[in-house]
Amino acid sequence: MHDLLELEGFTAVMACGSLTEAARQLDMPKSTLSRRLSQLEERLGQPLLNRQGNRLQATEAGLLFEQYSRQILRLAEQSRQAMDDLREEVSGELVVRVHSSCCRSWFPRALESFLAAYPGMRISLHTETRPPRPGEGQGEIWLWVGKDPECGLRHEVLSYWQCGLYANPGYTCVRGQPGHPRELPAHAWVDWLGEAGEGLVLRHESEGEYVFQPPPSRLMVDNLVLQMDAITRGQGIGILPVQFAEGYMAAHPGNIMRCLPEWRLPSRPVGLLYSFGRQPRKVGALLSHIRKSIPEEWRYQEEQAC
Repeated sequence: MHDLLELEGFTAVMACGSLTEAARQLDMPKSTLSRRLSQLEERLGQPLLNRQGNRLQATEAGLLFEQYSRQILRLAEQSRQAMDDLREEVSGELVVRVHSSCCRSWFPRALESFLAAYPGMRISLHTETRPPRPGEGQGEIWLWVGKDPECGLRHEVLSYWQCGLYANPGYTCVRGQPGHPRELPAHAWVDWLGEAGEGLVLRHESEGEYVFQPPPSRLMVDNLVLQMDAITRGQGIGILPVQFAEGYMAAHPGNIMRCLPEWRLPSRPVGLLYSFGRQPRKVGALLSHIRKSIPEEWRYQEEQAC
């Protein structure tokens, strides 16, 4: 069994090429470092370093043993971190932020079951309609709907929401239901979220691609529920995530209907935002719980061209 202090001293000397500099970086007397190297060479039964002037030159054995030394030290660090994780309790408080379109779906129930499993945890939950700005959200967990906001947090995509066009049945009775995207310009358009401002690309399996440029909305909001409300009031045709709309239709049958279902719209990624690097155990535990709790039908959703 190798002494980790000896291996640490040896790899430091290999990196510095100097016993004096390595001892300075390790904050130990030069004599102590020299003794550890001698003990290591004696244990291995062959020299690892040759002195050439004021510098140390690795022998063939030294070059080979350095690779194993670094692997051993990495494994030792990983094992230490694993033991620290076991000792660290899943307790304390976490700030969690959820996109407004998910605030009444499976996510609150997932948090409730997490709190039931970890009595020492507290969660402060906030709904959001805008992504975090650069520098925001460190140490927090976000469930975000939309593309990577490139805010300095890691973006882990869990699934993709397929989107569709929806209208109120009363609206289509008066204005008719479009049979092709080229008929959309003749309809009132609900884009309170401003998502189709640069044009909307619709794709059909056999008919190919159609680009629709909707008129600009005179009213802009930052909440998907308000977009839904405008559609249900018969203000026109608009975009909704299919799962969001289907959940609404199950609870309120007859209020909305899907238009042009055979035409595909760009999908929306649904994912987690959290800090880079090694996570505290409470953060890792909640992230793992969220991944396991996502609805089964979400697990097979893939990205569609945007």
